Amino acid sequence: MSEAVSKDRLRLWLRLLKATRVIEAQLRENLRRDFATTLPRFDVLAALSMHPEGLKMSALSGVLRVSNGNVTGIVDRLTTEGLAERVAVPGDRRAAQVRLTAKGSEEFARQAAAHEAWIDDLLSQFDQEDAVALSAQFDQLTQHLTQKDTR
Repeated sequence: MSEAVSKDRLRLWLRLLKATRVIEAQLRENLRRDFATTLPRFDVLAALSMHPEGLKMSALSGVLRVSNGNVTGIVDRLTTEGLAERVAVPGDRRAAQVRLTAKGSEEFARQAAAHEAWIDDLLSQFDQEDAVALSAQFDQLTQHLTQKDTR
């Protein structure tokens, strides 16, 4: 591999990282301003919305790729606010699943609609064709990196 290619890939990585950080900062600000919430809370609501039957705390942590400790405090607050609930797991007295309440599902739907609009605006310089093509390239990259991890 030539040094020029290596340097170009390094620059690409730095630009991806910078763009991601700028977008994430804007999302954090929008969530704080419009919903008085945080990105981690939004992420927990999003994960739970994809699993209406609920998730054990360990599974929720796995989906979010964070520690149980990071999720526990968020789930405690969401439960206190009536947005989530803990439900006993039949046959396992120590385990509970967390799931959204009807109120939590409604609140997540409001936040998710705003989130989609923000992303649409932030990435508006890409037309649909570009968005689809770039998504496919990043999917290929993720698949390549994931396969590399398992070797």
